[in-house]
Amino acid sequence: MFIEKTPIEDLVILKPKVHLDERGFFLESFRQDIFETLLKGTKFVQDNHALSVEVGVLRGLHFQLPPAEQAKLIWVTRGSVFDVAVDLRKNSKTYGKWFSVELTAENFLRLFIPRGFAHGYITTSPNTEFMYKVDNYYAPNYDSGIAWNDPDLDISWPSLPSHLSEPILSEKDKKQQAFRTFQSPF
Repeated sequence: MFIEKTPIEDLVILKPKVHLDERGFFLESFRQDIFETLLKGTKFVQDNHALSVEVGVLRGLHFQLPPAEQAKLIWVTRGSVFDVAVDLRKNSKTYGKWFSVELTAENFLRLFIPRGFAHGYITTSPNTEFMYKVDNYYAPNYDSGIAWNDPDLDISWPSLPSHLSEPILSEKDKKQQAFRTFQSPF
């Protein structure tokens, strides 16, 4: 497993060692001893798996508030996404900055998102399967988010297919708060 730093401290891309041949591929998708070293002792407690059928499904920007905040290790097993993490740590020199990466089934990349970040993605191919590990259990009472199209964040989302004027959103994601009104507890 190789680590690639991003411009935001503690947010890293992980590149697994992939063994490819005519039969397909093999990789270690998770190994606790390596992750404890690479990710400062993070211990994952829950795995999540999402399927988005259409191109243009946008999920996010989500996070959990303390004491239920979560670190995430994310990757795509089928299809592709444009993935975004936003630094919400109030004492960080990159507070309010975002980072994006394309995650695909073909590039095998993983993104580690520490606690104190909002996270979201938009599908860029149909039938995309998105996997992630979290280090704290989902707690609905601490669930929160920032509007995906917040003008203060100014995220450069990819172009949508011609038949869509806006991303496909959940009702929850249509009503997320503005970054300007967010008071960071991180």
